[in-house]
Amino acid sequence: RFHRNRRKRRNSRIGQLTTGGRKRMRLGAIALALIAGCVTLGCQSTVNAPAVTTAARVSPPLVPPVKSEISQELEAYYSTVQSRLLSQGLLRVDGGGPDTPFTADMLANNFMRIALFEEYAKVGGQMVAKQTPSYLHRWEEPVRLKIEFGPSVPQQIRTKDHTRVNRLVSRLGRATGHPVSEVTEDANFHVFVVNESERHALKSRIRAIVPGISDAAVMKVTRMPRSHYCIAFAWDPDDSGTYREAVAIIRAEHPDLMRLSCLHEEIAQGFGLSNDSPKARPSVFNDDEEFGLLTHHDELLLKMLYDDRLTPGMTPGEAAPIVQTLARELVGGAG
Repeated sequence: RFHRNRRKRRNSRIGQLTTGGRKRMRLGAIALALIAGCVTLGCQSTVNAPAVTTAARVSPPLVPPVKSEISQELEAYYSTVQSRLLSQGLLRVDGGGPDTPFTADMLANNFMRIALFEEYAKVGGQMVAKQTPSYLHRWEEPVRLKIEFGPSVPQQIRTKDHTRVNRLVSRLGRATGHPVSEVTEDANFHVFVVNESERHALKSRIRAIVPGISDAAVMKVTRMPRSHYCIAFAWDPDDSGTYREAVAIIRAEHPDLMRLSCLHEEIAQGFGLSNDSPKARPSVFNDDEEFGLLTHHDELLLKMLYDDRLTPGMTPGEAAPIVQTLARELVGGAG
């Protein structure tokens, strides 16, 4: 399930996009993941390696890979984009304030549009922009999130982003009340920070993580134009509304705030808030670029999504009265 938001990011619920035979492919995908996990992100295999003498074991200084011309061009392009947005007062990080009031009805309507509608539909084997009623999706098992970096990403950025993701994970856990942690293995939510060539090389890795993913969905990752800043998708193998795996792709060429903004939105959308609404404010789930990071409004949406009174698979009609009740409890009043 794909969406386009103000940053031209995309999210998909792969349970509605994959071809058949997903369960039959699972075992083969596990073996593939062990191989792809090495080759796609630049680690070195020790299989059939020649013997190494004691003198040769001294590691040379780490030299960052030479960036491709297109990655250098993208870095310059996104730096200009970020500067322009900031000069216009956009990409706010304050979370909203007196200038962005919202009522219970506004919160409820935003939830319905963001959590219970699709922005993309599959027509004739292609993903086309079409707002379509869907059903409620979220995680039932604990979320185990792992962030991985391509070889092009400098160590200082890796350290900074690890710290940011750890803080974000804690914030999402508080907002949802759902178990979520950052892990180094056995992840079910994979976040890749990669440059252009590294992203193209993720094709096999993605197929291993999400068995049976459609060619159309894979192409959304590998053929992402520069107008699309980042991408995320989640897998609902039983088409029941329950997520089992999720993947987010963040461009390494982004400057600092745009990269952080992508991390906030794509990870949050991987929890089940996968659409956008032009009426959502203050919110990152809007096409207007005003807010760059999750807001208090967005935390309330997450809290509603994981309330026990809602269940995965609910239709908009089933969820609407409960959503109204939840919004009034959180904000107060009906106006």
